[in-house]
Amino acid sequence: MAQGPRQLGQYVPDTGPRVRVNQVGCLPCGPKHATVVTDALGPIPWRLNNSAGVTVASGTSTPAGVDPSSGQRVHTLDFGAVAETGTGYTLSADGQTSHPFDISATLYDQLRSDALHFFYVQRSGIPITEALAPGYGRPAGHIGVPPNKGDTRVPCLPGAGDYALDVRGGWYDAGDAGKYVVGGSIATCQLLSQYERTLTAPPGRLGPPGDGDLRIPESGDGVPDILDEARWELEFLLRMQVPAGRPRAGMAHHKVHDDNWTGLPLSPDQDPQPRHLHPPSTAATLNLAAVAAQGARLYAPYDPGFAQRCLTAARTAWVAAQAHRDVFADSADTIGGGPYDDTDVTDGFYWAAAELFLTTGEQAFRDALRVSPYATGEAFPPSGFGWQQVAALGRLDLATVPRPLPEPDRMAARASVVAAADRYLDTAHGQAYGMPLGEGEYVQGSNSVLLNKLVVIATAFDLTGEQRYRDGVLEGLDYIFGRNALNQSYVTGYGAHHSHNQHSRLYGHQIDPALPGPPAGSLAGGPSAGLEDPKANRLLIDRTVNPPRRPAPQLCYLDDIQSWSTNEVAVNWNAALSWVVSFAADQPVATAS
Repeated sequence: MAQGPRQLGQYVPDTGPRVRVNQVGCLPCGPKHATVVTDALGPIPWRLNNSAGVTVASGTSTPAGVDPSSGQRVHTLDFGAVAETGTGYTLSADGQTSHPFDISATLYDQLRSDALHFFYVQRSGIPITEALAPGYGRPAGHIGVPPNKGDTRVPCLPGAGDYALDVRGGWYDAGDAGKYVVGGSIATCQLLSQYERTLTAPPGRLGPPGDGDLRIPESGDGVPDILDEARWELEFLLRMQVPAGRPRAGMAHHKVHDDNWTGLPLSPDQDPQPRHLHPPSTAATLNLAAVAAQGARLYAPYDPGFAQRCLTAARTAWVAAQAHRDVFADSADTIGGGPYDDTDVTDGFYWAAAELFLTTGEQAFRDALRVSPYATGEAFPPSGFGWQQVAALGRLDLATVPRPLPEPDRMAARASVVAAADRYLDTAHGQAYGMPLGEGEYVQGSNSVLLNKLVVIATAFDLTGEQRYRDGVLEGLDYIFGRNALNQSYVTGYGAHHSHNQHSRLYGHQIDPALPGPPAGSLAGGPSAGLEDPKANRLLIDRTVNPPRRPAPQLCYLDDIQSWSTNEVAVNWNAALSWVVSFAADQPVATAS
């Protein structure tokens, strides 16, 4: 039946009540939609009750037909006229009652902090203290203390160099102990952009993040905590640069990780595997140039010396990338870590040139932007930006960061952001669950695909002030927090039914109850139609029929620590969550008239 949990092989997903809502809630001034899974062909009545059980609104649903992404027949409920704040609201329709949710102007305030706190717990090279992260305290990992064999003096892979580097620090990228320049640069960029947005966008409710906002050791140093957290990774990225006098000097090593995969779970300080620096790549070098240039302008008011160090590294990386334009990571380099391969780096040159121009204003970087294919080409792919498509990061900053960009060019950049946001909203409006995920976009990390599109839509709101963009962002978040086919909030600690068994060697509670689960604010990767990992592939594909039947894309998710293809954590995914949640938390209590 369309309304019930469908048998998938031997596994039955717990989809809970058929009325699907954002289980965190709604902002008083924002849109308020829900989805009900039902076989009814015509409109059905619904009612909204407060925590006392009193009906405060009612209406009838709008049938939306069969949703291809879920295989479910669904209706939409709109209770946007309700603006009274409160906790414990529920929606009822077709004999079912939703999980409870709130209507509150401060809905996302705590998550704004928790999504960023994730990065502290992912830190390498520093003890995680119980005082700052209760339940997550552990010794520093990979500082050369046995059984670790890194990261204070990590040699190059054989044939990739005859030297070793101190590459301590940074964040563990995802569920393993690897550290990657490409993924780490995207995450750092989005944290820096989250801060920079509050300096360039119209004033919001919360204002710029400050010193003391986060639970990190650097609080109280006079620097906004989000910049301190981003610096922890940026310092690592700078250490990954090939030293002067060596072959390919100035380029960035692509990654550092174990020589072999380790088992689950494993505390980083107990990792016994040898580690190596993997060869430099043009993509990593350009990413370093871009994020270091971005950092140079944002750290200048707080630490001019570090800002200059960043700018020097960015310039050096830019020159090195120009000299080595086609050095690509090996797509088969998958033992002990992911490949993060990319063989088209024209977008990386565009992003790096944009950040260097915005920081320096120099004509050479302006000229590089003019000759780029992205000068007039589309910077926003249909499936949003990511570590293989980074031109959008440069375009977003060219549209928003105040610099002496000629006015026609600035207007063109802004128009391209708005046009991309319109396309993503068109996708959302074509989905019964109201999110900008289309066919073919349920891939590993699909939740970050969605969230990065929301970044573009949010930026269009900052540029235009048009409420439809703001509403599109908030409705997109509904999907992340439970208004989806599985009735699943994909953020740990948020919602009545939330992900809590994400794939990670750090958060092994599902395997060993003595260990913690993922910290509050951890984002699960989300449905991946490929079902690449053995656990999801075995459980979710129905082999009782011939040929075997795969579930609809939205159902390709398993909250299990073994399901790395659907349920891993990653710093670049959490960075996207942090950016969008910060935008949502910053919205005013009431819509301006």
